[in-house]
This record gives sequence, C-alpha cells and structure tokens, in this order.
Amino acid sequence: MIKLNIMGEEDFINIVKWNENKSYDYLLQWAGPTYNYPLTLEQVENYFLNEVKKPDANIFLYKIQHEHTNKIIGTVELREIDKGNKTGRVCRFLIGEENNRGKGIGRKALKEVLKIGFEDMGFEKITLGVFDFNEPAVRCYKSVGFTEEKFMEKARESSTGYWNMYEMAITKEKWQMINNN
Repeated sequence: MIKLNIMGEEDFINIVKWNENKSYDYLLQWAGPTYNYPLTLEQVENYFLNEVKKPDANIFLYKIQHEHTNKIIGTVELREIDKGNKTGRVCRFLIGEENNRGKGIGRKALKEVLKIGFEDMGFEKITLGVFDFNEPAVRCYKSVGFTEEKFMEKARESSTGYWNMYEMAITKEKWQMINNN
C-alpha cells in the first residue's frame, strides 16, 4: 500500500501544494510553529537546510509514497529527542490530499515509522503530540498502540483561541507485543 523513503529537496513542492488554499490553523495543526502562514517553498527548503541537515540534528524527514506508483501522498518526521533515554518523536505528520485520508494510509505510515524507530534507531519509547479536537488522528494513533500520557490545556494559540493537546506515547515493549500477535 505505502512505503517510506527519505524526503529530498525535489519533494518539497508537494508539501507546499498540500497547503495551498488552506488556513493558518490548518498549517499550525500539522506543522506546529515550524512554518509561517502562508507556507512557501523557501520556508520548507530553509527548514530542511537549517534544521534537518544539521550534522547533529537527528531529524529524519520521510515521504509517504504509494507502493506501486511512487506517488507522494504524505510526509512524516521522526526525530531523536533523548539519546540517553532512547526516545524519539513523531512530528509533522500529514496525509496531503484529503481524498487519501480515512483509508488506513496514516495507520500504515505510523506502523512503518514505529518499525524504523524501534528496530533501526533503537528507541525504547516514541512520543507525539496531537490536538484534542483532531479525533481522527487520535483514533489512528491509538489504533497502532499509542496511549495518552498527558493532557495539556491551552497548549497552542490558534486564530480561534487556544487548543488543548494530548501527549501520547508507545513503548518498544507494547509495540513488540502488538506486532507479535
């Protein structure tokens, strides 16, 4: 169905296109404060060059591709947060075109990201943050084993007021248990 590959500079235009005619809040919801509205190609390139490509960054930006056509249908980032505790974080996760949402693509992409994090990078725990109103995302994360660890009120200011956020996590043990059944 899908595969993950490291995103290259030639792929950035997809991120910009997915955000055309979208709101400030849409960008904030999936990317946090990383980018400014409206999103431009220059912003994505600058983030890549100044953050992702830094020698000590430990940020891995993946493109989510259709397995047979290689069409890019989304993006997800996995970054190392704490080497000592072997924790990583899923960030900036987006299934780009709305007609690809609700089809299990996000779930499959998350499973691949978790496999990379736990098997290849040796993480013991992977975390993420999700706004409480994003119920489809919360369901998706729970479906692969993430659990709510913390609820943060007024975690991010948006154009409509403050948003609450769940901090979610999955441990390597839980992931192994789910995947061995």
